[in-house]
Amino acid sequence: MKKKVFLVDVIPTDTSPEKMKSRMDELENLITTYGGLTIVKKYQRKAIPDYKTYVGAGKLEEIKNQMKIEGCELLIVGNTLKPQQIFNINENLRSINAQAWDRIDLILKIFEAHAKSTEARLQIELAAIKHMGPRIFRMGMDLSRQGGGIGTRGKGETNIQIMKRHIRESEKKIIKKLEDHKKTRKLHRQSRKNKNLDTVGIVGYTNAGKTSILNKMTKKQSKPENKLFATLGTTVGKLWIQKDDFSGKEILMNDTIGFIQDLPPQLIDCFSSTLEDSIFSNILLHVVDSSDSRIKEKIGVVDDILEDIEANQERIYVFNKIDKIDNNQLQNLKKEFKHLDPVFISAENKIGLEQLKQKIIELI
Repeated sequence: MKKKVFLVDVIPTDTSPEKMKSRMDELENLITTYGGLTIVKKYQRKAIPDYKTYVGAGKLEEIKNQMKIEGCELLIVGNTLKPQQIFNINENLRSINAQAWDRIDLILKIFEAHAKSTEARLQIELAAIKHMGPRIFRMGMDLSRQGGGIGTRGKGETNIQIMKRHIRESEKKIIKKLEDHKKTRKLHRQSRKNKNLDTVGIVGYTNAGKTSILNKMTKKQSKPENKLFATLGTTVGKLWIQKDDFSGKEILMNDTIGFIQDLPPQLIDCFSSTLEDSIFSNILLHVVDSSDSRIKEKIGVVDDILEDIEANQERIYVFNKIDKIDNNQLQNLKKEFKHLDPVFISAENKIGLEQLKQKIIELI
């Protein structure tokens, strides 16, 4: 049975209605991907978030009462909260047997559900430790006061030390294991280089159709899903391109995690080893959903993240899903994004794939 979710998004007072809607739509998509059911959603315009509860004491009480009436067991705050804020909110919700997550908690839960490889699971565990650690320290401070006050050797103080040590040790072990995966990945890249195998990294906003493109172009059988973050690890397929002189070339294509707006830096850091395959690819395919109403914004999000991870090689903009738009929309896109020199395709219907292959071989 799906969890009933109360969703609240706190936004700056000057946020446009379009931006408000796009943020809420994405949050709802995240909840759907997780497996929850949004029962109530609310916006709150607030110039400065409340120091103690982010939403403010009065608003939190209002939310709690409505959650009780609607039978909601989970409150999602569509922002990144400080440890003290999420702790205080959860303390308040205990009386109705409900709990609260912030946006990072929700994304981590989705990552956890979709992680298949050992490396992806380790990366998620590391991200969770980095996100949850400060909260545990906050709880430990409360225990310390209960155990005899600051400066004493009460039970609470001992608990703080135990939790800190456990977190540090766990983090070190995970980082060591990830370093081993990183070394293996580097060896694989060197092996490909020695064999003169070129690589193409497939990147893009989550749910843009990257996996479908990989499948159609390489005969890979990865299962594309209509969910955010359906791909967490790196999937590799082989593309054979026939040249005009009847010679051919084998190229490796890497499908990696999809990006999202306001993706927290610690999540990008924790997935850096997975994203390395994109950083070290010869070229990048930046996949865009042609039917998306927020194309320009999402292209900007992906470009910014690629800049952050220093993936600055040549890229081909691939406008996918043209089967979902009419000819007028297609012509408008061609005109608006002419400066990107994009290739327009439908991976689902195998439209434009030969043109894309030709562009790849030209750049390679």
